[in-house]
Amino acid sequence: MSAPVAIITGAARGIGRATAVELAKRGYRVALASRSTDDLHETARLAGGESIVVPVDITNPVEVDRLVAQALGAFGRIDLLVNNAGYAPLLTIDKLTVDEWRRAIDTNLSSAFYTTKAVWPTFARQKSGVIVNVSSLSSRDPFMGFSAYGAAKAGLNLFGLAIAREGEPIGVRVHTLALGAVETAMFRTIATEQQWPRERTLDPADVARVIASCATGELRYTSGEVIYLHKTV
Repeated sequence: MSAPVAIITGAARGIGRATAVELAKRGYRVALASRSTDDLHETARLAGGESIVVPVDITNPVEVDRLVAQALGAFGRIDLLVNNAGYAPLLTIDKLTVDEWRRAIDTNLSSAFYTTKAVWPTFARQKSGVIVNVSSLSSRDPFMGFSAYGAAKAGLNLFGLAIAREGEPIGVRVHTLALGAVETAMFRTIATEQQWPRERTLDPADVARVIASCATGELRYTSGEVIYLHKTV
């Protein structure tokens, strides 16, 4: 029961999957959250160790509360929350619908509020906890067509700073990673390898190691800050 526990959203593939594998290697028990049940089970298989799979719509606060309750029921504690769920519509303002705008804001920003609020009582009781928000360089320098995604991630950056200040008195740290291009299926819906070669993208495993460093305290002095991480060639 003393082994640390992490909740990872967007755990079905990409950064979330790599994070689950990395944390499991470091002795974490993991609660894996996403809409895709089959992919979550594959993540659990690759991670090994002790895990639970929780299919969930991260934009629904009722389902988020269920996710946290299941993690607590299975493991008895929560030490780390990784807000990794993302949705990135590439649409200029003339094509961006109200529904797409709301989905981008809900997935990238509102979901982090729901998860943070849900785990906060546990963190307060434990007098400890870590939150890692996965943001994007688009929060300060978006591609054309990333108005909704960039705005949501910029909001996530500020949310992380505000919550870090609230969390300091109870031993809670909050880290936000603003990532450049990462070699994921989501990124490849945006840019082909001809447009953005693989040598210019981050490996999800590299991102996972930075997330783990935030969790274990190696980067503890960056709580509240936005850590910009991108590949230069």
